[in-house]
Amino acid sequence: MTRLTALYPAHIAELQRRSATALSRENLDGLVIHSGQEIKVFLDDYGYPFKVNPHFKFWLPLVDIPNCWLIINGKDKPQLIYYQPVDFWHKVVELTDSYWNEFFDIKILTKATDVDQLLPYDKKGYAYIGAHIEVAKALGFDNINPEPLLNYLHYHRAYKTAYEQECMRQSNNLAVLGHKAAKEAFMQGKSEYDIQQAYLKATHHTDNETPYGNIVALNENASILHYTALNRNVPQHHKSFLLDAGANFNGYASDITRTYSFKQDKFAELIARMDKLMLNAVDGLKPGKSYVDLHVETYRDIGQVLKEFDFINTDADTAAETGIVSTFFPHGLGHHLGLQTHDVGGFMADERGTHVNSPEKHAFLRTSRVVEANQVFTIEPGLYFIDSLLGDLKASEHAGLVNWAEVEAMLPFGGIRIEDNIIVHKSHNENMTRDCGLA
Repeated sequence: MTRLTALYPAHIAELQRRSATALSRENLDGLVIHSGQEIKVFLDDYGYPFKVNPHFKFWLPLVDIPNCWLIINGKDKPQLIYYQPVDFWHKVVELTDSYWNEFFDIKILTKATDVDQLLPYDKKGYAYIGAHIEVAKALGFDNINPEPLLNYLHYHRAYKTAYEQECMRQSNNLAVLGHKAAKEAFMQGKSEYDIQQAYLKATHHTDNETPYGNIVALNENASILHYTALNRNVPQHHKSFLLDAGANFNGYASDITRTYSFKQDKFAELIARMDKLMLNAVDGLKPGKSYVDLHVETYRDIGQVLKEFDFINTDADTAAETGIVSTFFPHGLGHHLGLQTHDVGGFMADERGTHVNSPEKHAFLRTSRVVEANQVFTIEPGLYFIDSLLGDLKASEHAGLVNWAEVEAMLPFGGIRIEDNIIVHKSHNENMTRDCGLA
């Protein structure tokens, strides 16, 4: 915590600077950021798991307290309205002393509906930032999530402060503990459900605390890109295991993927080759480089892997030009990472939010932005054997370029994805995932 304490003042100063600039540009007096509120299940008296507004947790590490508010003008000490009700039905999270308290003028709110007594009386010059539009209107806000303001804030969120980078290192460290425990459970022959429990125990997370629903896929389930079924039954044979799982630290996400083979076989060799390809893509992540260009280069490299392993009988360039590679690699190379798993600002060319489209042939990219220092990315190439996509390829004019017997032998293994989390510095890349000891 000592390092976070040392880095936090500069983080707050930077957020104050950005806020002051954004408010001046939009001729506003201040921001009112709502942490959010509980959403009730339809026709019931309990709520869905609370997910805090990322704009709120940007300022301070409160991720599980609804009905809180921040009032910011970029000059004065930010005001925090902290919700601490008197409630014998539920656990109340009382305000405690921490490294961030002194940077806020803190007021305690005991009844959520009384918040208007603590908000600015004249809201004409204030912008509400949050998800609850009906609440904002009822409180008298006219400026609700103004797009030009959000564009500015989202564009600059791509540049992580030193404090944010440290939080993401800690998040990676937690996730790596989980990945190691999950691999051990796989090698012990456990079910997807039991592997998930091993992961959560190691990270000290609940299902609701992970930044996204973990993908815990055995055998052919690894071919389903967003598989979250968590089969309770142990398969007859353990062939492969794909784990896409992260952790949260102070509201910052990690997003790590590993793939394993149960035996030392061709699939294990393919995993090792894809690991080298992934690390090569990491080396290509440099300031001034277009992320689109890096994706296209890696796309072609996957064509080379297909050739090396005799899945295709043509060269890598032809496989890329004809789109055959897309059957085996149907998603983008990665994305921005931070307060959200797929962090904002990935398609913005400037502070005004000018959109940069992905190439038509690579429509699933999650960022088209030029890489710069202090940005954080995932690099996650994949190679999959997906029935539906293979069926489309088999029915196409390019079917003869595929060695179908070799491809179909891989169907029981599902596929491969390997993903690391990278901070781009001016002089080098920092691979947080590898630095935490996950090979």
